[in-house]
Amino acid sequence: MEVRFPEDERFPAWKIVVLQYVVAATFLVILGGYWRLQIGQHRQFLEQAERNRTRNLPIIAPRGRILDREGRVMVDNFPAFSVLLLRESTTRLTPAQIDGIARGLRLDRAELEGLLERAERLPPFQPIVLKQAATFEDLAFVESHRMEYPQLDLLQVQQRFYPKHTVAAALLGYVGEVSEDMLAKPGTRYRAGDIVGKSGIEREYDQLLAGRDGMRRVVVNSRGQEVGSMTAIDARPGHDLRLTIDLDLQMAAEAALGDRPGAVVALDPRTGEILAMVSHPSFDPNDFARRISRDEWTRLTSDPQKPLLNKAIQAHLAPGSVFKIVTATAALETSTIKPSFTIHCPGLITIYGHTFHDWVWTKHKGHGAVDLHRAIVQSCDVYFYTLGKMLGIERLAYFAKRLGLGARTGIDLPGEDPGLIPSPEWVQRVFQRKWWAGETISVAIGQGAVAVTPLQLCYMIGGVAMGGEFHQPHLVAHDQLLARGIDPPALKEVRFPLGEETVSTVTRAMWGVVNEGGTGASARQPGLDIAGKTGTAQVVSVSLQQSEHRAAFKNNAWFVGYSPSTNPEIVVAVLVMQGEHSTVAAPVAGEVIKAYYEKRFPKPTGRPETQTHAVDLATPRLGLAAAGTLAARR
Repeated sequence: MEVRFPEDERFPAWKIVVLQYVVAATFLVILGGYWRLQIGQHRQFLEQAERNRTRNLPIIAPRGRILDREGRVMVDNFPAFSVLLLRESTTRLTPAQIDGIARGLRLDRAELEGLLERAERLPPFQPIVLKQAATFEDLAFVESHRMEYPQLDLLQVQQRFYPKHTVAAALLGYVGEVSEDMLAKPGTRYRAGDIVGKSGIEREYDQLLAGRDGMRRVVVNSRGQEVGSMTAIDARPGHDLRLTIDLDLQMAAEAALGDRPGAVVALDPRTGEILAMVSHPSFDPNDFARRISRDEWTRLTSDPQKPLLNKAIQAHLAPGSVFKIVTATAALETSTIKPSFTIHCPGLITIYGHTFHDWVWTKHKGHGAVDLHRAIVQSCDVYFYTLGKMLGIERLAYFAKRLGLGARTGIDLPGEDPGLIPSPEWVQRVFQRKWWAGETISVAIGQGAVAVTPLQLCYMIGGVAMGGEFHQPHLVAHDQLLARGIDPPALKEVRFPLGEETVSTVTRAMWGVVNEGGTGASARQPGLDIAGKTGTAQVVSVSLQQSEHRAAFKNNAWFVGYSPSTNPEIVVAVLVMQGEHSTVAAPVAGEVIKAYYEKRFPKPTGRPETQTHAVDLATPRLGLAAAGTLAARR
């Protein structure tokens, strides 16, 4: 019997072919991946590996210090640490990481998210500052959470420090992180994260104060800790800046104004140097150097007394009776009157069918017979109402502008307000109507639409006392800027010559304001030759002042004083907002002038020597006869 065995089942040939193709394809894929990793993306992964091994950390250049005229430090720096968020990885922070960082660094989560969102528009791999002034707790958090938050790092910086805190804050300004608007300007030299001046001197001279940042390249381990250094580009510190401010006089002015809102400006009219500049209420620039909190920023910006406003150059208010010096100068220079021109003041006067009251009318009396000298000494409104009608608005506006009002003085600070001197052209342009003759009467006593700054009044009174010589106010000597490689515009010296009789008459009258029982008697200091003019300016109508809301509409108090009474060395303008009467402003100026002389002459001089000094100073301007009259008055 024949036994048959089944044929051997062989593996199909086509499966062998498919398997060969699969193996070949697999090797091709592996080979392609290898080629992509080793050749195609070699540079990318090499750079990534290098970034994991090395880091580029900025070296922040310290800003230049700000000094007073004697070299005493007003703004300095101190070593500190900032917390950086490294952006060398394209991986975004998770919500859990954002929460953890916000809690650990005590940051507002919404602010942190906003910062991260803005960082998306920055160049790749550029670190951002999460916290400018890190505390010891912040340092400990970063160091102890290296594994959890490898994106965090610490950067040693020089933090801005204002040792006097609120003193001269409006003048010095503050620093902060560069804004997006500044970064968007064509040709900007700033980079995201830079610390720049935001206001005051810090902003005006930012280019001089800011240095040039450096960079160092370091080697780090897998935990992000620095284990070595490679190359470094040293930072270049900013230049120091010496101001014309006298810190002693600044402190005296701050103390004299006290807690009252307002401003004080002291300048040397012979050179235009600002000796002191105060604006109250103030703020602490150190808060901004540490990245001010949202609550503190809201408090400052919502404060009705506007602490961030430099009232010395930005508070544009009616000057009140200080403007009478402009009216008197215009009347004398145009020969509208002689100094002997006399009127009778019953306490009110009717002009153009409207009755204008004198400031003494509330006491139910007038000034009686007054000439120009007594009108300035007693600040007789009726007398100057009359002069206003005689002069007209064109001449008043012309002299006011030529004497420095209604335009910026050119001081080297940002944001100076030009003020306003009204004119028929201005009324037509703004209100599309003609000038009303009755408006001139208010302008003549510094009311109506007239608006000036304390600096402008200081500039104007000093120029009149100097016979029509006006030197541009400034805070930094231009020779210092030239030495630093900055070519500033030349300081302007304006000459508007005034007649000798005009200067003599007006300066003798302003001396009488202080020394003849005038409205500025409270500015008098024993042994000192002080002259000046007071001003009490309404902020609303009389009817509103007498309403139930009168407490919110108190008059502003002004006084501008100078010494000596001719050829002055120092002029001081004082504004006390809602001070009600100029008697609160005059003593402030007296204290500042006293502090000036106490520093200049440490040992007090006797009365006879002081009198001789005052007459000698009067002689060049007033002449021997006038000086003799002035000495006799004393």
